Amino acid sequence: MQNIVMVVFAVVYVGMVLGGLPGLAVNRSGIAVLGAVALLAFGVLDSRQAWASVDMPTMSLLFGLMLVSAQLRLGGFYTFMARRIAKADLPAPWLLLLVMAAGGALSAVLVNDIVCLAMTPILVEGCLRRRLNPMPFLLGLACSSNIGSAATLIGNPQNMLIGQVGGLPFGAFLLDALPPVTASLLAGWGVIAYVHRGDWNLERHSAPAPAVEFRAWPTAKGCLLMAAALAGFLWLDVPREVVALTVGGFVLLSRKTESQAVFSLVDWQLLLLFLGLFVVNHAVAEVGVLGDMFAGLRGLGVAPEQPVWLFALTAGLSNVISNVPAVMLLLPVCASPQDKLLLALVSTLAGNLFLLGSIANLIVAEQAARMGVFMTWRRHLRVGVPVTLVSFACAALWLWLRWTSLQVAAG
Repeated sequence: MQNIVMVVFAVVYVGMVLGGLPGLAVNRSGIAVLGAVALLAFGVLDSRQAWASVDMPTMSLLFGLMLVSAQLRLGGFYTFMARRIAKADLPAPWLLLLVMAAGGALSAVLVNDIVCLAMTPILVEGCLRRRLNPMPFLLGLACSSNIGSAATLIGNPQNMLIGQVGGLPFGAFLLDALPPVTASLLAGWGVIAYVHRGDWNLERHSAPAPAVEFRAWPTAKGCLLMAAALAGFLWLDVPREVVALTVGGFVLLSRKTESQAVFSLVDWQLLLLFLGLFVVNHAVAEVGVLGDMFAGLRGLGVAPEQPVWLFALTAGLSNVISNVPAVMLLLPVCASPQDKLLLALVSTLAGNLFLLGSIANLIVAEQAARMGVFMTWRRHLRVGVPVTLVSFACAALWLWLRWTSLQVAAG
């Protein structure tokens, strides 16, 4: 059985690295599901064990927040925000700061992938209307959505997983993560503004892009529900997944918006990726493969429990196999809340290093390409590397200060 699990694990995580399997039209979500199916087919797990391995609180939290974000998309909230930002009468560098502040703030309370999906076309439209080069603003949106999503336990899927499995308090995590996230956003803005100095304007403009019409009541309903969810996370002694599902249930209570329209905006592929990886990682843990891997690392002098090595492993694995699989692998060695804070910050900030480092980056690139604006990996790399390095520096400094203060307080 152990050999079967090792082969399945290797194939699944090679697929995470490559984004697919050679010769097959299968993506990361499909690979994760196939891995889980293979474990069932070979009798490594039965169906009850497979379902029991899925962390339903995490899945429920993610699903509930996707429903709220779908409500905001259907109401045209993102269109409204992007157009207001693009019309702001500000010099280009300050407009970039506004874009990044809005992208970071929205991504902290809504799933960052959805923020990028909804805002990119309207941001490109606004830039082209003003004859501004969209590239620095698109890079700013991608980078800020990754950075901003690190601020809360609901900003991105890996943070949701860490918060749910680790039992972290919402408010305490926010207070811990906000300083390095804010510093990283400001530093990232400085990097992008410097790299694109003198490259703000275009000689041409384009026709406006189609967008979801702004509707006041659906948007107001979505904002009220999101505010209710945040209040519940902060002040109610109720599991976060219950709050999210309850709020999501109110999204479906509508006389005009059909449930089908809401469900069509749920990222089912992301949910399936989580489901498959939960099953695969559970099997790996059950047969001792994961323990053997960490024991092998310790034999090489690499102790994942030590903050420096945990930082390095998280940064590396997040760019090799993607951040969600990396977090699933490393979460078992994170014993303290500070370890989990490190894992959340670094796995998220690492997404800015390469264009393929996060789904949010790819969404911005693909949406922009449909409008004739091409974010190549080279263009992204010019900004991604320095933004990631300064973000890592901000996070490392803050984590060191936090650990030092805790040690002093402990006497």
